[in-house]
Amino acid sequence: MNMLVKRKAVVQKAKDLRYKETDVKYTTVEYPDLFVCKSCKKPIEKEELKSNHNLCPACGAHFYISPYDRLDLCFDQYERIEFSQHVDNPINFPGYADKKQLAKERSGLDEAIVIAKAKIKDLETYVFVMDKEFMMASMGIEVGERICRCFEMAQEEGLPVVGFCASGGARMQEGIYSLMQMANTSFAIKDFSDAGGFFLAVLTNPTTGGVLASFASLADMTIAEPFATIGFTGRRVIEQTIKEKLADDFQTSEFQLAHGFLDEIVSRQDLHDYIEKALAYHR
Repeated sequence: MNMLVKRKAVVQKAKDLRYKETDVKYTTVEYPDLFVCKSCKKPIEKEELKSNHNLCPACGAHFYISPYDRLDLCFDQYERIEFSQHVDNPINFPGYADKKQLAKERSGLDEAIVIAKAKIKDLETYVFVMDKEFMMASMGIEVGERICRCFEMAQEEGLPVVGFCASGGARMQEGIYSLMQMANTSFAIKDFSDAGGFFLAVLTNPTTGGVLASFASLADMTIAEPFATIGFTGRRVIEQTIKEKLADDFQTSEFQLAHGFLDEIVSRQDLHDYIEKALAYHR
């Protein structure tokens, strides 16, 4: 009974403070039912955050969403495509096997990408979703091969591809083999495009490094979620190299849109309808 009273008190505290400016530092230890927005610093009930697709109801900040939650949100139905071939440790990089196993346990995935065939109403499409919870969605041999296979299957069936990109770049534990995936995925998209295929890329936070320098920048339409980090090299490295202070919004979705690198910024809750219209227009 005491636990129930305590929980009610915590929930009431959240409701009282949710949209008020405050300097108080809330922690998950003191208030386990609260999530504090990293953008506006306002506390949100975790259940409310989840029901709002991991968007802050106060400022609209976008937080991590799992591949399957994203598929549920953006499509009416989907079927995951399984892959039986796996690559373990091609260059015997020390500690890679353990790190990869930890990523599998943490994410519940066998790799940093999910491939599916999905539908919105009567519109079919192939989809890939990258998951930063799996080694920052770094691109290794398996990720590259699955993306290539996604475009090949779409080309065979005359279907479009929708790709949700998120990555820290190439997977250093696979050495030159990971860098080769930049070329492999680019060639696959070239063949797909030459055959008349339509590719819609959705850049999420973060989309960087070799992924941005390859397939993420080769779409027919490129959109992004708000406030996403999009860039090749890290901000700090660039500032140290050019000896200049960069703009506060440098390498954000908004910055990239203003400089012509994006077609549009689309909030997460609007992606379903946006994707439907894009697929219908290019069918």
